[in-house]
Amino acid sequence: MFVTSQPRDAYEALIQDGELRADPRQAFAMDRLQDLHQQLETYGLQMGASGWRTRLSFRGGRKKTPKGIYMWGGVGRGKSMLMEIFYANSSVEDRKHIHFHAFMQEVHRRVHSYREAQNAGKVKAEKDPLTALSKVIVDQAWLLCFDEFHITDIADAMILGRLFESLFEAGVVVIATSNRPPEDLYKDGLQRELFLPFIDLIQEKMEVIELDSPTDYRLERIQAMDVFLNPANDETTSKLSEDFDRLTTGAVPEPMTLTVQARDIHFSRTAEGVACTNFAALCEQPLGAGDYLAIAARFHTLILADIPQLGPERRNEAKRFVTLIDALYEAKVNLICSAASPPEALYTEGDGAFEFERTVSRLMEMQSPEYIALEHVSG
Repeated sequence: MFVTSQPRDAYEALIQDGELRADPRQAFAMDRLQDLHQQLETYGLQMGASGWRTRLSFRGGRKKTPKGIYMWGGVGRGKSMLMEIFYANSSVEDRKHIHFHAFMQEVHRRVHSYREAQNAGKVKAEKDPLTALSKVIVDQAWLLCFDEFHITDIADAMILGRLFESLFEAGVVVIATSNRPPEDLYKDGLQRELFLPFIDLIQEKMEVIELDSPTDYRLERIQAMDVFLNPANDETTSKLSEDFDRLTTGAVPEPMTLTVQARDIHFSRTAEGVACTNFAALCEQPLGAGDYLAIAARFHTLILADIPQLGPERRNEAKRFVTLIDALYEAKVNLICSAASPPEALYTEGDGAFEFERTVSRLMEMQSPEYIALEHVSG
């Protein structure tokens, strides 16, 4: 990531270095992000880092909250990249960048804990857990950047309106990326009429920008890659690292721990919906279908290094690998990997070797341009 004091300068530097191609729609969105960046430099003097009570105590001199930005468009148009450039070059200290799915998981966890405290008599029963939670969030960050904003669950739909209303009232600025326009969020969902005021709130508090570039840059890059490398060695490991960098241009990679039912799954590098790990981390640990489904929902691309030769003595690892591939395949996750041998030679003897032939077939299909072009199922 090229970091400057201005998001637009960082974006233009990537174009000059040949990392990106000039794109008018991306340029327009970056202009709007640059404008917001400049507004936040003065707005930040009001928000500060002294807590929500101080922020809400401003009187006549309080500045109007700048509108956030809601960027939507097809996969691979650069939404997450632009937000990452903005975030990396922001002067706001109290900011947070989080995947929306992870945010909602944390919201549900905190609301559940709050209600348990109410049932135990530790918190007054009449207190609203969402109001309390909004104060906690604002105390940590008043600039929130969400990746892959989407609503597929009735519980999420019912929570969001009240929570975001409190956040906006406290002066929070939100930037979000999504594959859908606001009016299509939770489309055809149960009791959707109760969700419509939240859509109105988004359109009031955020500028809606469509990235309608005709080019899917992520698809272009991945279709130019050899997604199944063998053998697994230092050379192919280096190649996987280069593939990660190409797919996450402009992003700052970070390690990540995905928690599923109290189990922690570690990834060495993640950015823009791409995760990098190895076979041992996912298949030599006591993980199951629920863990792999969570991975498949969270990431649109998985880079998996060092798939070993499997035999009778590694039947448990082979079984987990089968379950992992099933989860990735059903969610249309792109798999880029290195392995000790071609798919058809990975597991030829041992319990389940016959059934492994279906996994071989899926591994072969997942290398095809047709599969790679399919839309990730993240719900």
